[in-house]
Amino acid sequence: MVFSAPVKLPLPSLLLSCALLAAGGVRAAPPAHNPEAPASDGVTQLLFERGLLPSSAMPLVQNMRDRASDLVLSAMDFLGVPYRRGGNSAETGFDCSGFTRHVFERTLGLVLPRRADEQAKADGLENVARDELKPGDLVFFNTLRRTFSHVGIYVGDGKFIHAPRTGQVVRMEDMREAYWARRFTGARRVPGADGAQMLRGVSVQQPSP
Repeated sequence: MVFSAPVKLPLPSLLLSCALLAAGGVRAAPPAHNPEAPASDGVTQLLFERGLLPSSAMPLVQNMRDRASDLVLSAMDFLGVPYRRGGNSAETGFDCSGFTRHVFERTLGLVLPRRADEQAKADGLENVARDELKPGDLVFFNTLRRTFSHVGIYVGDGKFIHAPRTGQVVRMEDMREAYWARRFTGARRVPGADGAQMLRGVSVQQPSP
């Protein structure tokens, strides 16, 4: 079954707020409305209102959201493309690793190794725990009695997008289903692909007592 409905993605700004709160000792200033903050993003709005982020950081926060979603949206462009062993383009079809390689190169300009197991072991990628997955992470499964024999892209809400097997098409599935839950073998992240690295150098304001 092909899922074509949009997936609600967790916002990087929520992760930022959690990090700030975890740091402790941050006291809120009286609210001061920032018209530049998006009304639809309640967490980011709250951070600006409490003086925890300067107005100059607004473009950065927006860019973080864009980077986190672009990779997923790019992957969703290929929903319905047929599976083809050894395939690496929408014209010829994709196999699992050809799909992830194409999406990462297209979106981030990053050329991943060709095979799923090579992608899992690629230098520069970070290991990610299952309970810390973010949209855009590579997720790996043992589908051929071999660790890292299958790969897809996590899209949020427990779902991932992948090129499954011969006779199927690129589609989204739920990692919590028994088949995938039993076969999950790990996840990897490109540093900065979710925008988290972009926070370095952003000055977080300390409100006056």
